[in-house]
Amino acid sequence: MRGQEARDQAERKAAMATLAQSSGDDIVRLWNEAGLPSQVELLRGPETGLVTLRGRIGGDGAPFNVGEATVTRATVRLPSGQVGHCYALGRDKQKAKLAAIADALWQDPARRTEVETRLIAPLRSALTTAQEKRHAETAATKVDFFTMVRGED
Repeated sequence: MRGQEARDQAERKAAMATLAQSSGDDIVRLWNEAGLPSQVELLRGPETGLVTLRGRIGGDGAPFNVGEATVTRATVRLPSGQVGHCYALGRDKQKAKLAAIADALWQDPARRTEVETRLIAPLRSALTTAQEKRHAETAATKVDFFTMVRGED
């Protein structure tokens, strides 16, 4: 049983990471196409605030405050009792609310496949395509430097 819980937790984490990295417009578009429910009890938010970013020199030095980032969070409860959470960079309250609903729906075994196939999978595909495009554009500007050695030196 413990192994299954660990796999579920890793899959939920991956689904939420996909939602967090995706644009709010893409989430809304896919949400409407999928016809997923949006009637929930709002437990918290959506609300926007700041979080302090901390860093370390070299990854293991003393921690220090780098700055602040804007974050929007939401917590919702489905009529069936599942509670979903979302923290997303930026001020997009609709994105945070829909991502929290998606989290709650994902936790319902009867709805998990629907959320994965109709929302998460298309978002992952779009993110992968965008990343490949970015890599191709970067690779096109790569410059290879070489040194010619003179024999008399």
